[in-house]
Amino acid sequence: MTETVTSENMTLAPGVIDTIISISATETEGVASIGSPVTSGIRAMFAAGPSTSGIETSYAEDGTLEVVVHVNVFYGFVLPDVAEKLRQAIVDALAVQVGVTVSRVDVFIDGIQFAKQS
Repeated sequence: MTETVTSENMTLAPGVIDTIISISATETEGVASIGSPVTSGIRAMFAAGPSTSGIETSYAEDGTLEVVVHVNVFYGFVLPDVAEKLRQAIVDALAVQVGVTVSRVDVFIDGIQFAKQS
């Protein structure tokens, strides 16, 4: 989201919502990365903050937020369970941290990532 957002008597800078979603996703068990694995890996080498690639947000007519997130999941996790945990984590984080009501979270699992062998 590139515009400022006003929520409960505060104005949020562009990208705050996407950053909250990104952090929620990376803290969800089973989520390997957000966005495509190629761009996530390259961005991780150069960026200091969390990646917001693979996150799309828009407002519905009723003023609630709609979220689309593309993720890669670690091998061995049950995909519907990871998607549901991710949905709930995003809804909870946005409600608690900035008071935004989320009406829909669409999770797209774009790939499976295998754990690195040590």
